[in-house]
Amino acid sequence: MKIHKNDNIIVITGKDKGKQGKVLKAYPAELKVVVEKINVSKKHLKPTNSAPHGGIKEIEMPIGISKIMVVCPHCSKPTRIGHKITGENKNVRICKLCKETVDQI
Repeated sequence: MKIHKNDNIIVITGKDKGKQGKVLKAYPAELKVVVEKINVSKKHLKPTNSAPHGGIKEIEMPIGISKIMVVCPHCSKPTRIGHKITGENKNVRICKLCKETVDQI
């Protein structure tokens, strides 16, 4: 999976199309990620001792990686991610548009 934690992304399809956020968690086995303030659901809480009136809590739900693209930190555009092996035999992620390094793996 080419999308990692702390990547800045943009949603390209769905109800949150056009919104940007930061990846909080990645689930590579399910090909999903959790992004802050995107794909928010409401969870109803029962009354407990700590919250005597109960309430409604908003939580971020996982979103499929096919619905998002990484925003390149250099050119600030949504881009696909490629891989490149540097001279020190390190595998780095690169932006397909500007060919700059996104970050190291």
